[in-house]
Amino acid sequence: MLKLRVVSIVTVLVVLVSCGSKEKEVMSENNLMANDKKSRKEVVYQVFTRLFGNTNTTNKPWGTIEENGVGKFNDFTDKALAEIKDLGVTHIWYTGVPHHDVITDYTKYGISNDDPDVVKGRAGSPYAVKDYYNVNPDLAENPAARLQEFEALIKRTHKAGLKLIIDIVPNHVARNYKSISKPEGITDFGETDDKAVVYSVNNNFYYNPGEAFKVPNWQNGYLPLGGEKNPLSDGKFEENPSKWTGNGSRLSQPEPNDWYETVKINYGVSPDGKHDFDPLPEGFDMKDYKAHFDFWKDKTVPDSWDKFKDIALFWTEKSVDGFRYDMAEMVPVEFWSYMNSAIKMNNPDAFLLAEVYNPSLYRDYIRKGKMDYLYDKVQLYDTLKHVIQGYGKTDNIPPIQEDLKDIEHHMLHFLENHDEQRIASPEFAGNAQKAKPAMVVSATISTSPTLIYFGQELGEPGAEDLGFGDPSRTSIFDYGSVQTINRWVNNKQFDGGQSTAEELNLRDFYKRLLNVTISSEALMGAYKDLHEYNKAHTKFYTAKQLAYARWNTNEKLIVISNFDADYGAEINLKLPVTLIKTWQLEPGDYQVEDLLYKEFRSLLKVSENQGVVKITLKPLESFILKLQ
Repeated sequence: MLKLRVVSIVTVLVVLVSCGSKEKEVMSENNLMANDKKSRKEVVYQVFTRLFGNTNTTNKPWGTIEENGVGKFNDFTDKALAEIKDLGVTHIWYTGVPHHDVITDYTKYGISNDDPDVVKGRAGSPYAVKDYYNVNPDLAENPAARLQEFEALIKRTHKAGLKLIIDIVPNHVARNYKSISKPEGITDFGETDDKAVVYSVNNNFYYNPGEAFKVPNWQNGYLPLGGEKNPLSDGKFEENPSKWTGNGSRLSQPEPNDWYETVKINYGVSPDGKHDFDPLPEGFDMKDYKAHFDFWKDKTVPDSWDKFKDIALFWTEKSVDGFRYDMAEMVPVEFWSYMNSAIKMNNPDAFLLAEVYNPSLYRDYIRKGKMDYLYDKVQLYDTLKHVIQGYGKTDNIPPIQEDLKDIEHHMLHFLENHDEQRIASPEFAGNAQKAKPAMVVSATISTSPTLIYFGQELGEPGAEDLGFGDPSRTSIFDYGSVQTINRWVNNKQFDGGQSTAEELNLRDFYKRLLNVTISSEALMGAYKDLHEYNKAHTKFYTAKQLAYARWNTNEKLIVISNFDADYGAEINLKLPVTLIKTWQLEPGDYQVEDLLYKEFRSLLKVSENQGVVKITLKPLESFILKLQ
């Protein structure tokens, strides 16, 4: 029995309207018709590589690799990759691939042991990279051939029709960075530094001459490895002179909440903020990557710039299709112009995604830094999270689209990633179903790519306490496994054979939605807000609703979203006359049919003054309707 509460309704509706060949499209002023815009939406599947194929369910806090197990590159079989692609995915982001510090002994492979006093967790932080010219030995069946195993995964990924992304972390490296795999002619970070000075333009690090590094004073009962004895866990780490820490701390003894396991990279920015490199000329924000590449060709740049450019090109030449850049806003935008233009000269289609959280920097990092995409975290994600949790208003969403209308294509959307709480965790929503309307909004409101985090499609709650990492987020620091993924992997059958019915139903929703987004032309077209119009002209339209239109010449979409988890309703959604005229719809009735589940039909009734479509909604229900 449908429970109705007329005063509080939200659902998700997408109406697809086809037009005759003679109709001419009139794009809204909010639409960004960028020359570099893709013809279809892109969907990124972020997967924490060492957790994906690990079927060991022990999950002991601070457990060793032998106790808790670890996933491997080889777990991404042809079958596994085909299933990920069929979910509606175009790109896969293999997180944790570059060789970072770990507390597992690989000395027989020529790899030095890492000190627990400067390693987070037992499996280590993927953002404390130790050797950029090789990959995490944990991920290989044969650590001696770990790079070859990853190269084979690159080939399998491409064979599956997917492109792949890995991390590069230019702001910082592991305190004990040392590459044993670097190509001939490459020097290590810090190898030629003048350590007698705090700063020199071609030093890779910043130093505190005359001061030795000290391990943080641990607080709240924390001890490395949970207090387990280890020959290297002695409260000491040899580093003299001490280096500045990755988050910018200049203390020789960092605080426990500092990024103490990493050291800050020097990009030619002196301690007083002076930039010892050429600025980009006025107007270069509007020039393409080729012009940026030409600008830097005859310039002398700081040594760190060249080191990271060489790293990026090393992986580009191995057919890696793009990079996710950690904490990009902590690195000068001119460096990004230098490196990204070099990458694009090698691969114009490279997918370059950056973690930037300051909206005042967005346009510079896109236009000057030549980033393809930035996280839309502090605006759309944070707002959607509040709405999902029940205390935010959808009124706050249209202004975000208005604010970002000139760069909306470049703002990647997500509801989960490795830094954020799992939707199903009690700290977020406690129920993955509550994110359904938000997921539709996230995936359809703009031309930007969509990112989902592995297990999100199965309602993963991230509840395990594995040691260093906190529950509510799947730990990136510890050995362990992800229970919803384990059930779907089903002893490497990758068929959901052990998944619950609820998990499979949720995955089916994501699969239907994502495949619609990557096949729709309209979602790469124009956008018009319908929220304010319906608030003013539609009875019972509230701040729990959100409506907007998306269209191009061949497809017309209307999206209306419902975040009410308790009540459904019947609503007459109204389209203003301006939109009817833009779409050149003649008065009459247009039948619409749901594309997601193909169980709902209604009529779009068009008059001279407006269009109206009547819908019967269940709580959190979603429709994608196509004009017949």
